[in-house]
Amino acid sequence: MELNEPNYTESLEYQRAVKKVKALKGFYGHLAVYLIINILLLFVYTREEGLKEGLQDLSNYFTAFFWGIGLVAHAAGVFMPNILFGRAWEERKIRELMEKEKRNSWE
Repeated sequence: MELNEPNYTESLEYQRAVKKVKALKGFYGHLAVYLIINILLLFVYTREEGLKEGLQDLSNYFTAFFWGIGLVAHAAGVFMPNILFGRAWEERKIRELMEKEKRNSWE
């Protein structure tokens, strides 16, 4: 199959779109779990220590802080994937691998 054929291009675009939707869905699920769990933890901490003391105790925010670092990394991977390996690099690599496969085939 030639790289310039419409079906190949449409197929690549569709695959990219599906991949992007899955990444977005995964991130939003991660964000929802992060919010729910950390709100519940804060509720438990403030219930045990009292509202004022619970909100002022910095140790109650460790989970949210460190998990938040992971959430920011996840967001960067979803919303800024083209910083290092952009679409041009991806296209070039696909062509390179297809040419290599064509050269190494038994035909």
